[in-house]
Formats: sequence, structure tokens, C-alpha cells
Amino acid sequence: MRPAGSRPTAAAALAGVLRSQVLDGHLAPGTPLREEALAGEHGVSRHTVRSALQQLAAERLAETAPFRGVRVASLDDAAVRSLQDLRRAVESEAVRLLVERHGRAWPEAVTDVLAQHLARLTRSASGEGDRLAVLGDHAALHHALVAAAGSERLTEVSAGLSAEVRLFTAHLRLHVEPAGLVAEHRAYLDGVRLRGPAAVHEHLAASQSALLDGR
Repeated sequence: MRPAGSRPTAAAALAGVLRSQVLDGHLAPGTPLREEALAGEHGVSRHTVRSALQQLAAERLAETAPFRGVRVASLDDAAVRSLQDLRRAVESEAVRLLVERHGRAWPEAVTDVLAQHLARLTRSASGEGDRLAVLGDHAALHHALVAAAGSERLTEVSAGLSAEVRLFTAHLRLHVEPAGLVAEHRAYLDGVRLRGPAAVHEHLAASQSALLDGR
């Protein structure tokens, strides 16, 4: 995390622009990301472009292949299943820890934070935010649930998945039905408190099936 008030490097700034273009669909899956073209378009050096693309690749928003260079990640069926497997492991373990410590009566310090994230998602999904805000608020809610367990390593892994979770949601296009997205996650937060990891498995399995079956 950058110190407050600091400015992003040229590479970080370019990565932010490209990240937004991937998530909002301006750069479609499989689109080539060529250093020379991007350097000319954004007025930066090829070294800056290379560093930015490395950031996107680390977030799995871009992928490299021999003789093909760098392209926007396609998030194919195998990648979807792998991502959901990892999310399921991390999120269900976080919920297990919360239930183990608190039963069904989670402390206000936890429920208030989750309620705040749900409220943000509600506002962005109601039209007060753009498409990227919906994707970000959705990912942030899931991350907040993991962070509430207080496990440094689980929180670290969850944070590293943020961009890919947003890409998954962009592919799923849940934001097209914002009211359904909010209702689904309100029920999810109730479910994990009452039913523990089983609710995590059901929630992630449902979104995985919705994406794969819709292709």
C-alpha cells in the first residue's frame, strides 16, 4: 500500500488504466497487449509498459504465452474452477473460524463492517456507482468477510485475489441485475452466520455454475 498522499509510479498508473479497461470490457478477453503500441498510446516508455503488464499478469488479468506475447486473460472454464476452488478454501476457512469463536452471535465489530460493505454495494448497484464500482464493492465485501476472521495469511491471500474476483464478476455480469446481486449477498451474509462454511460452498458453487452454464 502506498503512503497517504504519495503518487503512483508511471507503471502503477498505467496498470490502473489497463486494469479498468479490462474490467469494464474495453479490452476484451484475448486482446493482445503489445508494448510498442501501448507505449505510443499512453506516452510512456516500453519499460513502463512492461512493468505495468507484469502487474496485470501477477493479478491474473493478463496472461503470457510463448510466441503470442501478453494478452488480456480469458478466464476460461479451467481458470474459473481453479479460482473458485481457492476462494472456497479461503472464505470457508475464515467463516469456520468466525463460527468457532462466536457461534451465531457474531460481535458488532464484525457485523457492522459487513453491513457497511453491503450498504456500499447497495448504493453502487442502485445506480449511484458505475460498473467498476459494483465490481469493486462486490469484491470488497467478500474480502471483508475473510478479513473479519483475523487470520493474517487468509487475509493476504484474499487481497491477492481481488482483481481476479472482479474479473470473474465482470464475466458473470451480475451487475446487469443489481437488485438480485444485493439480495443475494444480503442472504449470503445471513447464511454464513447461521450455517457456516456450507453457505460459502453453496454461494460460490451457484455463481460458478451460472457463469459456466451461461457460456
